[in-house]
Amino acid sequence: MTASEVQRGSSSSGSAHPRTDLTSLPATGRARRGAAKVLPEHARGHNRSLVLQTLFHAGAMSRADLSRETGLTRVTISDLVAELITDGFITEKGPRESARPGKPAILVDVDRTGHRIVGIDLSGNDVFIGAILTLDGDIVARREVPHPADAADVLDTVIDLARALVADAREPVLGIGIGTPGVIDDRGVVLTAPNLGWVGFDLEGVLVEALGLPVLVANDANAAVLAEYTFGGANEDVLLVKVGSGVGSGLLTGGQPMRGSRFAAGEIGHVTVGTDGGPQCACGKVGCLEAWLSVPSLSARLAQESDPEARSLVLRDAGERLGIALAPVVGALDLSEIVLSGPPELLDGVLAQATVEALRTRTLAPFHEGVQVRMTAQGQDIVLRGAAVMVLTARLGVS
Repeated sequence: MTASEVQRGSSSSGSAHPRTDLTSLPATGRARRGAAKVLPEHARGHNRSLVLQTLFHAGAMSRADLSRETGLTRVTISDLVAELITDGFITEKGPRESARPGKPAILVDVDRTGHRIVGIDLSGNDVFIGAILTLDGDIVARREVPHPADAADVLDTVIDLARALVADAREPVLGIGIGTPGVIDDRGVVLTAPNLGWVGFDLEGVLVEALGLPVLVANDANAAVLAEYTFGGANEDVLLVKVGSGVGSGLLTGGQPMRGSRFAAGEIGHVTVGTDGGPQCACGKVGCLEAWLSVPSLSARLAQESDPEARSLVLRDAGERLGIALAPVVGALDLSEIVLSGPPELLDGVLAQATVEALRTRTLAPFHEGVQVRMTAQGQDIVLRGAAVMVLTARLGVS
């Protein structure tokens, strides 16, 4: 390995619970390979990640192609590919079709069918959803279980759901990703999740011990924005607003997740929007964004209106409140894209357009008038797919 190869790229940005031997790979991503020096002891893991990342997004290619794409020497590539084939992460796909004379090159690719990922979404009001996913984020099996009425039963329900999915996987499980409401630290400890009855609870550690597999736990909106980035074609600077029983958001800048100094970045639901009062929020304040925009609150106000114009005004008002909450974030971080996740019949159309208009009137026009506000195309599966990205990043360095 050459000195230039040691210094190419960046160091690890992934996280894993200390009781989980996830991988020796640093968790690099498309926008996570900067100019920072890679220490020699980390270089091999970084370069493994670089090879996997390149194949994951570009598809099958020859070893010579990989050398050109990554800037690594052919000797290094040959060594890394052989190692990754032995580890079961890369497979040879056969010779490339070529009209040129000579022996055709052998193509290699990530072994996309050789492993499965288990994703679990705990953000639903009525059910917990689990799925078995391919490495490409495709769902091959799904299970739903009722949300326990008693908070004391939540953990056992999650463990039973995970075990059932692992048993159904048919292929080795690369890891388990879980998106949950609440404030989650970078070790998978739930600092607070009132709806699930968890405070200072080491969910990741408990599940690792119970399941004997790598487990990653994150806030559901933070998981969702990863899915939009990896599978939904989002830009590297994107804010995803997740609207359900509450309102939260996940944020990437330069392709990197922002969690905040207290892991509460994106908690926009209880930002007060406007000085004109408003509905009472469950938190006790008046006029929180969540009180205007959450699915229960918005649906209840719409149910009171039978006239289409009046219903449109309700949606416009909610969209304007969202724009008021987002404008300082867009201005401070120079974001170019806002993605909405939630019921399209509520969020798409009138509400989204009102959000765009509010952003345009409350940010610096020459720079932010082109901010895009759009619905995700991933529907209710976005947290499940984001949970899969968490595992991909931790285990393979792929994002």
